[in-house]
Amino acid sequence: MPSLAETQLRLRGAVVDGKIAAIAPLLVGGRDAALRLAIHARHYRASLTAAIRTKFPATAWLVGTRVLDAAAQEFVRKHPPAGPCIAEYGEQFPVFLSRHVGAARVPYLHSFAELDWHLGQVAIAIERPAAARDAFSTLAIDTLMDTSLALQGGLRYLHASWPVDELMKLYLTDTATSEVHLALEKVWLEVRGVRGEFQFDRLEAAEFVFRKAILQDRSISAAAERAFEVDASFDVRRAFTALIDSGRVVGPTPPAWEGE
Repeated sequence: MPSLAETQLRLRGAVVDGKIAAIAPLLVGGRDAALRLAIHARHYRASLTAAIRTKFPATAWLVGTRVLDAAAQEFVRKHPPAGPCIAEYGEQFPVFLSRHVGAARVPYLHSFAELDWHLGQVAIAIERPAAARDAFSTLAIDTLMDTSLALQGGLRYLHASWPVDELMKLYLTDTATSEVHLALEKVWLEVRGVRGEFQFDRLEAAEFVFRKAILQDRSISAAAERAFEVDASFDVRRAFTALIDSGRVVGPTPPAWEGE
């Protein structure tokens, strides 16, 4: 008799990979237990494929539903969910899809699908009360520069070598022609959303680097250093003030509060 761990491994193989023969001797009850398990396995794959499809509607528009579904089915087989939250499943699909279709055929597909993913993620975010400038008024300049900032949950940053934002606008406004041609153009995008709404805007490269570093929990000083590497004339004070006034900052992270 196999151990519980071995039984679970066999069951996973049957559902995820279709290897029902390994678990078949352990199935009991009814006329054809293996057939019933196969139904569950098909439902598992179909449900996850549908979940991927709903998270990448613009990408399906770009490559076609048949192409996206074929890639999604393969993705589900090779990369089953690693956690219980299906809302988080699919983050790695853009790079998988670009390899499945072929980067040479659609070189901007990865970035476009990644933007599609970000739009879906930020649109389910809940906005928190934004911090005002007064929240930082008691911090000395050295303390402030060493402070990390907590940002709104519905924020993402995407750097692309193609103007995928323009392509996304064509999809959202349903104004695309029969043929779409994109030229190489580096873009730095900020994606923001809350409660079913989203928007995306271009940023200057240094400001993009600064805000993305802040989102990654870097201190203001560390984020500024990264921005200086892009643009030596980067204005930290202006960038910090603009970030606060935009409502994107929730407040200093806990260490800063504790140091007051």
